[in-house]
Amino acid sequence: MLHMLHSEMKILNSSNISFHAWMTKEQSGNMNESLVVNDSSATPVAREALPWMEAESPEHNGSLEFSTAPLDFPINPWDIMLCMSGTVIACENAIVVAIIFYTPTLRTPMFVLIGSLATADLLAGMGLILNFVFQYVISSETISLITVGFLVASFTASISSLLAITVDRYFSLYNALTYFSEKTLQYVHLMLLGTWGVSLFLGLLPVLGWNCLDEPASCSIVRPLTRSNVTLLATSFFAIFVLMLTLYFKICKIVCHHAHQIALQQHFFATSHYVATKKGVSTLAIILGTFGASWLPFAIYCLVGEREYPSVYTYATLLPATYNSMINPIIYAYRNTEIQRSIYMLLCGCFQTNGAYRSRSPSEV
Repeated sequence: MLHMLHSEMKILNSSNISFHAWMTKEQSGNMNESLVVNDSSATPVAREALPWMEAESPEHNGSLEFSTAPLDFPINPWDIMLCMSGTVIACENAIVVAIIFYTPTLRTPMFVLIGSLATADLLAGMGLILNFVFQYVISSETISLITVGFLVASFTASISSLLAITVDRYFSLYNALTYFSEKTLQYVHLMLLGTWGVSLFLGLLPVLGWNCLDEPASCSIVRPLTRSNVTLLATSFFAIFVLMLTLYFKICKIVCHHAHQIALQQHFFATSHYVATKKGVSTLAIILGTFGASWLPFAIYCLVGEREYPSVYTYATLLPATYNSMINPIIYAYRNTEIQRSIYMLLCGCFQTNGAYRSRSPSEV
């Protein structure tokens, strides 16, 4: 009897132990499940905190990218600067175009060429503004082609107009006696026709199919222009720059020769003639220096740059090129006495509208 009671107690104790072990196991399982749930719920927080923890570690090289991501500006600052440059260019040259168009006395070949230059720069400024608007408001390949073609045509017309002004200045000195004839005006119209015809042709090339939209490997530093298209434009610029250098060198020789002849006739080298010669040479140096400093970096980079290079190099060379269109009205228009007088008449009416002006030759500008 005692033996049976003792065996039953053992069974109960063993069952209690098994039940206690089972309960312990269940509780631990529940705790593990709760831990799993808590871990899964805490995973996003840990994932969010992990990069910051890694950012504090000196071995984590990607920390800068994560830390600067919240500060990323949606608009490229370079595009903002190009748009601001285009706004200044458009405002400056719009005044010049309006003055030349509404002033009847400014109809000489010199002012016609200055008006052509101001018109080209005005269009270039508008093109920079439209490029900014279309890039961030209406983004499409067709609009991109049209905008790039518009900019190519405008800047080509601006550079070509500078060459036409240089040619006009040379002929005003070389053929001073026949410069104010009707034949000169015909030559000017022919130069303008060639200038804008070539510019329009070069601007239409990307629109007509000479682009890299179908072949991205052929893209240049200026998408969607191809490498061959950019090379053609850069080569044309170097040809124009060399031609302008040659013509301005000849202009300097003619000016110095004229000053020397006047000095011989008066038996002494007058100070006024020396000052005039020095001023003319300095003006030519400023013109060529400004033109070369503005466009040479971009033209050189067009030849040596590759599409894989960072876009900051393209922006850093293109932005100074736009400054040439900003400086052109100051050099060629606002320094001119007749245009200054017309501005005063337009703004405050300080001069009589029926005053007769003496139209100076380009060599005096």
